[in-house]
Amino acid sequence: MSLQIDAVILAGGMARRMGGNDKGLVELNEQPMIKHAIDRIKPQVKGIMINANRNQTRYAEFGYPVISDEDTGYLGPLAGMITAMGNTQADYLLVVPCDCPLLPTDLVSRMLAQVESQDAELAVASDGKREQPVILLLKPSLRDSMKAFLDAGERKIDFWYAKHNCVVTDFSDQPNAFVNVNTPEQKQQLAEAIAK
Repeated sequence: MSLQIDAVILAGGMARRMGGNDKGLVELNEQPMIKHAIDRIKPQVKGIMINANRNQTRYAEFGYPVISDEDTGYLGPLAGMITAMGNTQADYLLVVPCDCPLLPTDLVSRMLAQVESQDAELAVASDGKREQPVILLLKPSLRDSMKAFLDAGERKIDFWYAKHNCVVTDFSDQPNAFVNVNTPEQKQQLAEAIAK
């Protein structure tokens, strides 16, 4: 029996550093940023959800279910993950942000191999220098634990996953895989890098 893996793309933030523009819809090389993320992960998962708290109609045009945070008030990525875990029957949920257009094409296979070989509950990606706390492969059964953490007023996801059997998957062979776009300047630099 093959495992079912779904994904959620987090596009629910405020994008303050992008001047409040909805980051997933900001164009990079003539495509919305989220489209780059979708293209990268689509071959790796069975289903995709988009977590968005505004512009839901625009996001729905990509052809995937759009889910909004159950907890209102822009509580950060944890709120989006909790909502997604409650909307999947999959064995594992892949979590990625909408502003990483160069995600590894072997993201799931490498994280899953490590989770299974080490009997872990979740994996977090690393670029070799630092962990990428919103790029995770986790068991949806962790939802109650994450919800309790958020309800207690906690927001830092790395504090949450430190409480669990978590493995770090090293992608230092792809150092640009997790380049993300937070400012118009970074967007310009990335567009130039992709065009080369």
